[in-house]
Amino acid sequence: MAGIADFLDSLIGGFALICFCFAVGSLFWGLFVLRPWQHEAAYTPALLERTVKILYVGGFALAGAQLFKVFLKIWLMAAVLEKWPFPEFAETTQFIGGIVRALLTVGLACYCRFILSKNPASQQYWQTACLMALPMIISGAWLVHAAGRFDNPVVLMGLTVIHQLGAAAWIGGVFHLVNIWIMRSQSKIAPELWPMLLKRFSHFGMASVGVILLTGLPMAFQYIDSWNGFIGTGYGNLLMVKIILLGLALSLAWLNKTAVQDYFASRNGHTLNYRLPYYIEAESFVLITLLFTAASLASQPPAIDIPNLTASWQEVVNMFAPQIPRIASPTHQDLIAGEAGRVAIIGQVPSEAATAWSDYNHNISGIFLTTMSLFAMLSYIRLPASLSGLERYLAYCTRYWPIGFVGMGIFLFFRSDAETWPLGPIGFWESTFNNGEVLQHRIATLLVFTLGVLELIARLPKNQNSKMPYFFPILAAFGGLMLLTHSHVGFQAKSAFLIQVGHTFMGVLSLILACGRWLELKLDKPGKDIAGFISVAAMFQIGLVLMFYREPLY
Repeated sequence: MAGIADFLDSLIGGFALICFCFAVGSLFWGLFVLRPWQHEAAYTPALLERTVKILYVGGFALAGAQLFKVFLKIWLMAAVLEKWPFPEFAETTQFIGGIVRALLTVGLACYCRFILSKNPASQQYWQTACLMALPMIISGAWLVHAAGRFDNPVVLMGLTVIHQLGAAAWIGGVFHLVNIWIMRSQSKIAPELWPMLLKRFSHFGMASVGVILLTGLPMAFQYIDSWNGFIGTGYGNLLMVKIILLGLALSLAWLNKTAVQDYFASRNGHTLNYRLPYYIEAESFVLITLLFTAASLASQPPAIDIPNLTASWQEVVNMFAPQIPRIASPTHQDLIAGEAGRVAIIGQVPSEAATAWSDYNHNISGIFLTTMSLFAMLSYIRLPASLSGLERYLAYCTRYWPIGFVGMGIFLFFRSDAETWPLGPIGFWESTFNNGEVLQHRIATLLVFTLGVLELIARLPKNQNSKMPYFFPILAAFGGLMLLTHSHVGFQAKSAFLIQVGHTFMGVLSLILACGRWLELKLDKPGKDIAGFISVAAMFQIGLVLMFYREPLY
């Protein structure tokens, strides 16, 4: 069961950050954006009730996630050490800080549930809730990297807490904008509240992003001391991903800000009502993924602490160099023969057969994806009227390119982790529940197959106007999230990091694919076609990364 615990540990941190943004972000939203004591007549009871509910539900969920994280640590230590970790673990900062934060969060959530919810328009009660949240927020300083530093720990702990507050203010506000749009669509609030709250949040969001940048930069310079540390370590690599995701989110936020400005200048509500809500939804995809990336970053040792495990920028760039795909695989017997050396705890010897087997799997998967992408690109071409019936039929068939995902899923089912069932000697349940990497591979394989089946069904004429097409971007975003949280071992060998680089880059591209497809389904023309083509182009790039993939032999 250690495999399940290891996998869940990589996800629960991201979930806890989402809950933190719901709880703390809702406080900022109520105090600085909604300000119900000034505009009580404009707000419906349903809006105030929903706002407070998001706050206390986020608080209870955060407390549960914090306790679950402590439980997972106990589970993992018991599995690895093969003994009960108490009473030693009970004396650690992680245990004490985790329990204290959970209790403080429960106190905040109870106050909001039973007191603030009955007085949602009172400034005094909102301020009291903020004061009650303060100890919970500060307690998080003992659960971050900075708490274990010898140099400037207090300064770094303070910067980390303020950084988290800036993120919670921005991301929590975006979540509330999604809620406002849903309520407006359901006619539960006055239509004029939508542009008004968007304008208010626009200024508040910019200030929040400023806080994120002002606190993030000094921390980055403290934890990364060289260009190679930024490029050639797991910490630096995930920080780079955070920066890319932040750039994507800010790009969408700029579209939102521009739409609001245009509305108040011209009073033309088309973009405000038929495009901007979907930009905000796509921004939510990006920000949720950013939070999971931040959680993975927290599990990595800072680059400054691992100079001997740092790859050069040349080695990193070489991982993406074009190469002839491997289309011949070693035998399964050769693979199994090399497993003993590859998985040894001490003196690991890379198995050439296992490396070639992995390269073949990735390269063939890349050929699947690039071929599908080309067919998908063809489906966007407007057909001339002069085409014959057969040509038009073949062109029509290009829209069913997702069948490639089905074939790819079947291929990976037999080829991925071939030392385990169905080809290898290790049983299905034993390998799945005792190896986090195998568990993630199996989920990814199922995800690929399911993605193909659901998207094929969604493209049938009878399902064009159903909810089926939305499964594709949701599953693609989840796949990207898995790639970004995939097997991030703390003090990993340089070769393991170089493999990780490709996974994280594909994770970012998967998110772009998901956002593009989501906007294609939601927007009108010409944005619809542009977003769809960007989505397919991202899939093509993933295919190229896989097609040129090579595992390092050291």
